[in-house]
Amino acid sequence: MKINNSNHMTSESNHPYVGMWVTADGYIRQELLPNGRYDEARGNRKSAYTGSYTVTDNHIDYVDDTGFTADGEFRNGILYHAGMILYRENTKD
Repeated sequence: MKINNSNHMTSESNHPYVGMWVTADGYIRQELLPNGRYDEARGNRKSAYTGSYTVTDNHIDYVDDTGFTADGEFRNGILYHAGMILYRENTKD
């Protein structure tokens, strides 16, 4: 994973943003993998979107395997991405 900030982790798998992020209803599940790839499921459709991502401070840039780009921002432990709000799976109520 590319982590472009002054707090570069020695083990990328320990980066605080790696892991599963889900919408409150569980419909969208986006896994940020430690290798800089992501896999997003929508409903019953597994791997609906896949691609790479780069984190710079609290900003995330996505490049889908089809070439589509998007971005998002992490604020207070929540991921705001393309009009969606995603929560860490292990902290979601």
